[in-house]
Amino acid sequence: MDIFGKFFRSVVVGPLAALVIVVLLISLTTDRFLTTDNLINVSLQVSTVAIAAIGSTLVILTGGIDLSPGSAVALVSCVLAILVQKKGFSLPAGIIASLILGAGLGMFNGLLSTYGRIPSFVVTLATLGIFRGLAFLITEGHPIFSVSPYLEGIFYGDLFGIPLPFIYLLVFYIISAIFLRNTRRGRAIYAVGGNETAAHLSGIHVNRTRLLAFVIAGFTAAIAGVLLSARLNSGSPNYGVGLELAAIAAAVIGGTSLTGGYGNIIGTLFGALTVAVVQNGLNLNAVPAAWQNITLGFIILFAVGLDMWRGDLGRGFSRIFSFDRGKEES
Repeated sequence: MDIFGKFFRSVVVGPLAALVIVVLLISLTTDRFLTTDNLINVSLQVSTVAIAAIGSTLVILTGGIDLSPGSAVALVSCVLAILVQKKGFSLPAGIIASLILGAGLGMFNGLLSTYGRIPSFVVTLATLGIFRGLAFLITEGHPIFSVSPYLEGIFYGDLFGIPLPFIYLLVFYIISAIFLRNTRRGRAIYAVGGNETAAHLSGIHVNRTRLLAFVIAGFTAAIAGVLLSARLNSGSPNYGVGLELAAIAAAVIGGTSLTGGYGNIIGTLFGALTVAVVQNGLNLNAVPAAWQNITLGFIILFAVGLDMWRGDLGRGFSRIFSFDRGKEES
């Protein structure tokens, strides 16, 4: 019984329940949703958002916000395409350079928002425009197609019938969960977001911890950029539009508090799956793109509302149940 009690008190129960409800509702609207081909398609769709959401979750856990992943994805995809197609880099060398670039973009955000003491919202709102502007600048506004004949295999390959992007996703989430739960730096991320002053007094380097979160966010955005390039075998300054909102939505739906210090990376995975399932269901039901954007916006609003009202709702339910118990005892 104690095992069941711990499960139902777990932070991932809410996101998991939301995912199950969404799956059930969409499966009732179309018989195409639960087909093998469509489920494989969902696993491919969710990979870029879910991997970018890892970094977004870490930044949010420290009490910050990152609005730049979508633009970082675009810039990384363009740099990868230029390096491999036009500069003669081998594909592995181009990918490594692109991942280093992504970590550097995250470090730029982190340095400005920590040591520069500019709010992360302002910094990443600015770099959202800067990174995408650079992508347009280096490509002159044009996509670069046919990057490499081997690039698509990174995305469309499979292992024992499981799409490679979904395997990447699981590996990165396992690593992230171990990092946050079992390492000193991972626990420091929670501590900084929960109470910055207490974290500082306990010997944690607050600025370094926040900088690390931003570097990881840039790195995961770069991975998403490489996967998106592999999916389309191209680089484009238009890639990743709206990705930052989907990544933040995945984190918040997954139970990560926007005030920092509270959340679970596995919950983010369930949140990303929920976003992907909703988008897939809307596509299957031929819902126009405008209504899809509206739906995603309401989902984010609802999730953030639950986060902000969690304490009030908990106190309200406690009063109701304590009132009922009082009546029974009397």
